[in-house]
Amino acid sequence: MTLESYFDFFILPVLTISVILVFIRLYKGPTVVDRVVALDLIITIGIGIITVYSIRSNQKVFLDVAIILALIAFLGTIAFAYYIEQRKDD
Repeated sequence: MTLESYFDFFILPVLTISVILVFIRLYKGPTVVDRVVALDLIITIGIGIITVYSIRSNQKVFLDVAIILALIAFLGTIAFAYYIEQRKDD
């Protein structure tokens, strides 16, 4: 089994199923914290998909996109945490 077939038949289907399950959690999440964690996980899975595509297509520029997306996701998570903390105080 080659690396490309491993990507095609195992890694990408698992990532796709995980995105679907996390979207369900994002939709049904009873609290804001559940939705924030689900959104962060969707972005993380998206970074994984971009990384697999970058390796599969042999284009290194997509790894830069994944790094930038990870930094934006980190800042978004910090902003949500700050918002939730401020909302608790009120």
